[in-house]
Amino acid sequence: MNIYQLENEFLKIAVKETGAELCSVYNREHHLEHIWQADPQIWGSHAPNLFPNIGMMKNGKYHFQGKTYEMPKHGFIRHNENIRLKERSEHQLVFELLYSEETLAVYPFKFSYRIAYTLRGKSLEVSQQVINLDTQELYFCLGGHPAFNICLFEGETLEDYRLEFDRKMMLRSHILSPNGLVSEETKPILKNEKQIPLTRDIFAEDALIFREIPSKKVAIFSNQHGKILEMTYRDFKNLGIWAKPGAPYVCLEPWLGVADFENTSQQLTEKADIEKLEAGLEADFSYQVNFF
Repeated sequence: MNIYQLENEFLKIAVKETGAELCSVYNREHHLEHIWQADPQIWGSHAPNLFPNIGMMKNGKYHFQGKTYEMPKHGFIRHNENIRLKERSEHQLVFELLYSEETLAVYPFKFSYRIAYTLRGKSLEVSQQVINLDTQELYFCLGGHPAFNICLFEGETLEDYRLEFDRKMMLRSHILSPNGLVSEETKPILKNEKQIPLTRDIFAEDALIFREIPSKKVAIFSNQHGKILEMTYRDFKNLGIWAKPGAPYVCLEPWLGVADFENTSQQLTEKADIEKLEAGLEADFSYQVNFF
């Protein structure tokens, strides 16, 4: 497996060619590894890239133009061994997956998917680009799923950490059904507040799912050591937050899209929060993570 690295005076990152998956962000100043190291006994991924789907589709299937297709959870970028390094410079890595007979069998669109990792000082930018190479409109969802380590310092527990948005909000999370579909039912998370304490049971019912979230900036704080990192996700409408219950990491997931609702028609063109791209056009979406 090929692994590519970038570094500057503050950070050193590593990206696996398989899935173009970020697998390390090492903070040289504080000697800390920020990315979850994919312990298979807990959760065997680091930071999957999500395209052309977010979460589960009902029964793993959808319909488009009279045909039925199967789609794995979160799409087919993660674990994909056909992605290749396209460009490399001192501060940037760019990976690409082009459509193929294999992708057309599950996703009937001709496309180019690119993802770039760019280091700027203490900041990492992750940029995803979709190019519609087809003669028809292309429908897609897209997002990130990076898992950030917590309990970074000796003696800390999960309860020593919190998430903090840049504004106070009334925020409700959609509830996921046991089969991973989104319910119309929601539960309150913030009531004119901006902090979410991390607890062992916060993800007992799976991910927190915030659609059309007003804040576009969230930080991880240690109660003992202050701000650890901050993610800005202005190009993304939705945010997922998740971890295996009790695990020493938290996933901050900027999304364009969402898992299927329980009452979905399974028609791709009617999927909740689906994005549409005209023939011949391209669309770019990025999020940034600043490390402190």
